[in-house]
Amino acid sequence: MLLTIALLAAAAETPVVVISGTRTERSSFDIPASIDAVTVDDSQPRVNASEALAAVPGLVVQNRQNYAQDLQISSRGFGARSAFGVRGVHLITDGIPASMPDGQGQAATFNLDMAERIEVLRGPYSAIYGNHAGGVVQLFSKEGEGAPTLELNMSSGSYGTHKTDLNAQGQQAGIGYVLDASRFDTDGYRAHSAATRDQAYAKLTLRPTEGAKLNLVASALRQNDTQDPLGVTWATYQRDPRAGEIDTTDTQTPKRTLADRYNTRKSIDHQQIGATWEQRLGDDQLRVTAYGGNRSVIQYQSFSKAFQAPATHSGGVIDFTRDFSGMELTWTRVRHLAYGKLTATAGVEYGRSNDDRQGYENFSGTQLGVKGALRRDEDDKVSNLDPYLQAEWDAGAWQLSAGARHSRVKIAVDDHFLSNGNDSGALNYSHTTPVLGVLYRATPHLNLYASAARGFETPTLNELFYSGTGGGFNFHLQPAYSTHLETGLKTRLSDGVRINAALFQVKTNDELVVDSSSGGRTSYRNGGKTLRQGVELSLDATWRHGFSTRVALTTLRAIYDEGYNNVLRGSRLPGVPNANAYAELAWQQSAGHWGAALEAVAAGKVYAEDSNTDQAAPGYGVLNARISARQQWRGWHFKQFARLNNLLDKNYIGSVIVGDANKRYYEAAPQRNWLLGISGSYQF
Repeated sequence: MLLTIALLAAAAETPVVVISGTRTERSSFDIPASIDAVTVDDSQPRVNASEALAAVPGLVVQNRQNYAQDLQISSRGFGARSAFGVRGVHLITDGIPASMPDGQGQAATFNLDMAERIEVLRGPYSAIYGNHAGGVVQLFSKEGEGAPTLELNMSSGSYGTHKTDLNAQGQQAGIGYVLDASRFDTDGYRAHSAATRDQAYAKLTLRPTEGAKLNLVASALRQNDTQDPLGVTWATYQRDPRAGEIDTTDTQTPKRTLADRYNTRKSIDHQQIGATWEQRLGDDQLRVTAYGGNRSVIQYQSFSKAFQAPATHSGGVIDFTRDFSGMELTWTRVRHLAYGKLTATAGVEYGRSNDDRQGYENFSGTQLGVKGALRRDEDDKVSNLDPYLQAEWDAGAWQLSAGARHSRVKIAVDDHFLSNGNDSGALNYSHTTPVLGVLYRATPHLNLYASAARGFETPTLNELFYSGTGGGFNFHLQPAYSTHLETGLKTRLSDGVRINAALFQVKTNDELVVDSSSGGRTSYRNGGKTLRQGVELSLDATWRHGFSTRVALTTLRAIYDEGYNNVLRGSRLPGVPNANAYAELAWQQSAGHWGAALEAVAAGKVYAEDSNTDQAAPGYGVLNARISARQQWRGWHFKQFARLNNLLDKNYIGSVIVGDANKRYYEAAPQRNWLLGISGSYQF
């Protein structure tokens, strides 16, 4: 069961305007889909998207306490088995994809300091975004307006956590601007998990002619030598949730952990720029987006010398530089048709990425954790070309919508390291994803809807790199195809109460599953059929005396509908809880000077591998509390907040590494921890 809430609404009667799903501004109440819009909480450090998305139903966002591997994000079970980064969920920021053409994305590139809202789309309508769109998470940044404002934010908390953010925004000579720079440091909750993250962001908004708007954006992310704590076994977690896994082959006394002995770490350097031109011609609109960027990554893993001995092994150091670019052209036309309004959108999206990729041994002589001999040298190219068409006819009580997208994904490998065999080759995938929807306005305060779609999910480059037989590139992997069905209702009750409910089902063929996983290297295969069934029910309410409530309850039955190997029919999909919930009771003083809230987060147990025979990560429930204060004096605005997370000091596993062959599945979440923040801004 899945629940959706309109989190932006100050009251249930206030319409929440969204763009995701229809590509035009619409009230979320009038879209036949599960979609939420969330704002970034001022009582958070604004480092991880998990802070803002915790209350979105159907979405599981886990902070792994590992900044080398990014967040785990899954939508209705899609993306749950990702070993790092985000797959199965399409990421977009300011209209620019944060997911590459193969479907792999990085939520760390989101700049939360300047976020105006984040839209989350789930269910059938996600398919209109093409490959790997089991869900869509789209961030929209603020646009500069008004008098110039300069703001400084500082926060500090448990485990050596600090963040400083300086930003400026405003409008001068008709040009809106937003500028931001921040640094985040942490010693980490888990052993060997320290990180430093520098981010920068700039946005210019120009309106050169009537009905036209040009947005120019640039962003950068840098993380040098971010420590990777790795996963641990169940026995190690029970002994000490913060400890790393001991390397039993170490000859020193006492023995070191795998992470310490190999100094597992990752460095990331990511920059991108983009431009979006919007031109309104009456009710019609033309939109053109172009972008480009580069990403450099070097990662040191914990492979032993013996594990790297086979000639086919590509080493324990990953080193690549990626150039990426793309564009999207969209034309929306509005016309009256048969006593109603027809809105038609046609578009085409193109993206490409080119990786210059090397692999090295992670040792030199007796020294471990350094770059050694070359073991891999190749160019990896991925591109997509996707035309799409959407139409919506709205007349009286009825709204009918339809769409289709034809995705073509090309993957090519040019292997220059031939001493271990030639992995050169190419793959071409293509599929058309149709979407249908109908909405009926039963009353002014009650909408009923149903929708259906076909989904498409190609293997990512990282899923193709290794075959389970110990060979090289896996040219035999096929895409997964899914059929999505959803029906639901959205209603506004009296006294500022809004309730959403949805029932859905997803059937998938050729599900991509873990074949083997060891020491950071994971190979995949096509498994059998899977089935996902769920229901949602959500509540967003405002009460008297400044009180408000948000509730999102989710149940999800995600199983293998067909067995394979040692996986029996009916086995649960790994990485997917069968239930999760969020509840919040908040209070805001009428003058806005003081606020407080109590949050509750709960999730069911999670299996770590397909057969469901190994120890599952137990379910958990935690309580968090926050208070905030605001003051104003002339042109100055001040804010303070305090958070206490995991009030009852529970030990629990926050995320799992699906299918790890060494059974190092578990990643512990922090025990009781605190965070304090203060900010000051001046408007000139």
